[in-house]
Amino acid sequence: MGVWGGRGRGAPRVVVAGVVARVRSGEPVGVVAVDVGVTARTVFRWLADAGGMPIEWSARSPLRLSLDEREEIRVGLEQQMSLRAIAVQLGRAPSTISREVAANGGRDEYRAVGADRRAHDRARRPKIAKLARCARLRAFVEDGLERWWSPQQIHTKLIEVFPDDEEMRVSHETIYQSLFVQSRGALRRELTTCLRSGRTQRRPIARAAASQRGQLRGMVMISERPAEADDRAVPGHWEGDLIMGANNHSAVATLVERTTRYVMLLALPGGRHTADVVADVLTAGVQRLPDHLWQSLTWDQGREMAHHQRFTIATGIPVYFCDPHAPWMRGSNENTNGLIRQYLPKGISLRNVTQHRLDEIAVSLNGRPRQTLNWKTPAEALDILLR
Repeated sequence: MGVWGGRGRGAPRVVVAGVVARVRSGEPVGVVAVDVGVTARTVFRWLADAGGMPIEWSARSPLRLSLDEREEIRVGLEQQMSLRAIAVQLGRAPSTISREVAANGGRDEYRAVGADRRAHDRARRPKIAKLARCARLRAFVEDGLERWWSPQQIHTKLIEVFPDDEEMRVSHETIYQSLFVQSRGALRRELTTCLRSGRTQRRPIARAAASQRGQLRGMVMISERPAEADDRAVPGHWEGDLIMGANNHSAVATLVERTTRYVMLLALPGGRHTADVVADVLTAGVQRLPDHLWQSLTWDQGREMAHHQRFTIATGIPVYFCDPHAPWMRGSNENTNGLIRQYLPKGISLRNVTQHRLDEIAVSLNGRPRQTLNWKTPAEALDILLR
């Protein structure tokens, strides 16, 4: 190994930049790692910090207008041809010609050379990121991330708060790229921990294999659930699950109302998730909201619901069960559990998580604007129902 050790800690920036350049030029990662004296994983980490592998573009994509085509547009405009006729002559879409002319002074001011130069300048890279240029916009985005809003929620909130200020606009994709590609230098790297996934790169995740479940007695399947629950037309139909702690030795119960996406989190004594404990906690938990907001509960076929009949007798709330290995049948709950992991990460023990702490997390989640609610918060949606 090199003087910095296999993990490359303390390696000079010039060495890291050289490694990234070699990999981007096509050299095998293993060869570069051996030459420098670090592990292949370290090389991949350096490459990820630099933004990954760039997309190579030719000098001018055939999708872009050439200078000769722009000259033909100018001639066509002088001859009073319609934009559609010019497009047919060039074999281009009419919308392409319309945008080109509108962006370069219109019919009377269009000049081919000037339009080509401006297109070249716009295509030059790298550019200074908008989030790096505009301090107001960057502050708003960072504040949203620190409140654990998603980039898409931040994008939508900007339009709502600044409807007439075009400077206060940024797409959710730009926010992601500013976090993941640190060479842009727009947002602080530590803000990636505020994202739901907590990742430092955008990449797909392999689905974990569903665990094998034992058969419960007296189950009523989700196919028999009222139609009003499926179309979310009537409130009061809930989805439930457990979030597991380290080594599956502790748990917290989660409940999500399907119409409003309102969240309730229930502490299990000592984190224990046996069937009798879960039934007792759920029975007590439903007392926290009015009776008309409890029409049904949907759960998976976990053994923690072995006493579901006892729960139904005590509360009058029927329990419906999903098909095996079908978490999408509780889509609202699955999505919410992912959000909760920002507060209760995987790998920690949940034995000592108090109900007070869970209530704080629920307040935060219920205060997030949700796209599916037309950017209302679950708390606002529930308040409308209660009123």
